[in-house]
Amino acid sequence: MLALALTADLTGVTNLRPKDTEDNPYYYTFKVQCTSCREIHPNWDVNEMSGSRGEANFVWKCKLCKRESTASIKIGPNPYKQESPPKPQNIIEIDCRGCEFVEFKSDGEWLASGFDSGSEFAGIDLIEEEWFEYDEKASEEVSVKDVKWEIIRAK
Repeated sequence: MLALALTADLTGVTNLRPKDTEDNPYYYTFKVQCTSCREIHPNWDVNEMSGSRGEANFVWKCKLCKRESTASIKIGPNPYKQESPPKPQNIIEIDCRGCEFVEFKSDGEWLASGFDSGSEFAGIDLIEEEWFEYDEKASEEVSVKDVKWEIIRAK
């Protein structure tokens, strides 16, 4: 079981999370490595597993060794809570069969809540690994800085 862990310096916001609804799901983008031949593939999407009635979040057939691999999100997404100093927190946990994720790219929309004000912030883009906004209710700047993603073994 793998986990996508986030470490970030949150100022004035908490509960940083991907915008993930049934109508508008968040698509996680990973570089994927086959555990059989070590081939790396850069895509993530939702597919039906061949020859099965079940569904996995990711189904991939390695172009080099032809092995089919699957991955499913088992836990999450969990919101990232403000901490001082910032510490890694698991956003999702993934059960991988025949593949491993080696790198994550946050190319979707994220949400956060004002730490004291409760203001809701949408449209947060973390691709540049930082985000700045102004919280009208709290009359202060809010930010997400020093974003670091890690793929670790889940505990």
